[in-house]
Amino acid sequence: MSNPSRRQVLSWFPAAVLLARASTLAAGTPIPVRVAPLPLVQPASFPATSIPGAVQPLAPGALAAPALPQILIPGLLELHRCEYASNGFLEAAHAVLLLPTGRLKPGLAGSLARTAVQRTFAARPGLSEVTVSVYRSEGYQGFGGPSPLLTVSVPSIRLDEFVQKSVLQLASYDRAWINPDVSSPVQPVSSEELEVAPVFVGSTDGLAAQRIQQLAAQLSGGVHGGLFFHGTPLKLDAALSFDDAPHPIYALLLLDTLSRANVKATFFCIGRNARAYPYYVKDIAAQGHEIANHTFHHVRLTELPVDTVEDEVRQCSDVLTGITGKQVRYFRPPGGRYSPETLSIARSLGLSTVFWTDDPADFNNPGQTVLETRLARSLRAGGIVLLHDNVLESLRVLPQFAQYAAKRQIRLGTVSALAALS
Repeated sequence: MSNPSRRQVLSWFPAAVLLARASTLAAGTPIPVRVAPLPLVQPASFPATSIPGAVQPLAPGALAAPALPQILIPGLLELHRCEYASNGFLEAAHAVLLLPTGRLKPGLAGSLARTAVQRTFAARPGLSEVTVSVYRSEGYQGFGGPSPLLTVSVPSIRLDEFVQKSVLQLASYDRAWINPDVSSPVQPVSSEELEVAPVFVGSTDGLAAQRIQQLAAQLSGGVHGGLFFHGTPLKLDAALSFDDAPHPIYALLLLDTLSRANVKATFFCIGRNARAYPYYVKDIAAQGHEIANHTFHHVRLTELPVDTVEDEVRQCSDVLTGITGKQVRYFRPPGGRYSPETLSIARSLGLSTVFWTDDPADFNNPGQTVLETRLARSLRAGGIVLLHDNVLESLRVLPQFAQYAAKRQIRLGTVSALAALS
């Protein structure tokens, strides 16, 4: 059989959606709904959509996220900012300190971190957790730039224990990380592209083949050829996933929200984030969630040499396995951009490449009502929901989304749980 044309594949796509919907209804979904179309694999020419943020230009139609409220800490000259947020039950704060190279003396970063923890709790006693990140001031670029010199996270119930530790004992504190490389190596440029649709970078025939695999996945579900586009539509289950984890403030709030909703999820972690905040990765795994690979630096893989791509994926898996002691099984390319080489490398490292059926574009900050509507419109049996771990709007709509899924009798869970059903 010859490879189908692009027009043929597109003509088959709506039929597959109808068949999948019919199968879902036959499986007993109690509430018939009109489900939004699935995100079809796009060619390499598909335009990129930049992540909005404090230093990036806003994508067309995107809104800037409201700034988090600040905690004022007088007398701490090294303080760059101290932000906090709440999920309605808990509050968490993150203080960022900047140290010039000339003041990088042994123990100073740890001493300043301890002072920042104490003063932050004193300024806002109701906090459940305070995280401090100490950076070199030269070359500081925010969360996506060079790694911090030191990070520490202190739950309120462990404040007395932490304060009693000397600076020399800080390395033995289980919620501290000290950067072994103080030379501040050059960082690759991170991809600022949103995951809107899977984007295949390859030949026309290759694109047609990818669309056929995506089409087949809608009908049967499961991992095929190292690709996971869709779970089985014959069972009322869907996967909930979060990209870009972990982040200070949001880690505690998101895990608490998921616990209250009794939902497990898969966290696609950026390796450098996991390396700097390993205790959050441990928290995620300890609470029964799944840890997955989102590259080490969050870079657009299709523009890199093959050996660099392999380093990015392998290094991320190595960091995550080193923290959790468990092999990583799933991978999602930043921006959803992939190529035959990307897939081959992932398979060689024992990883299945995971895409999604539901991306409500939470990083565009559309507003909670819009986000709820988008999530509900795309929820389906066998679906894979894509959210980001550091978006407050997503955090706030999760309880309502979980309730809506329960009314539809669709169980939200991990990617592994969904794959096992196919």
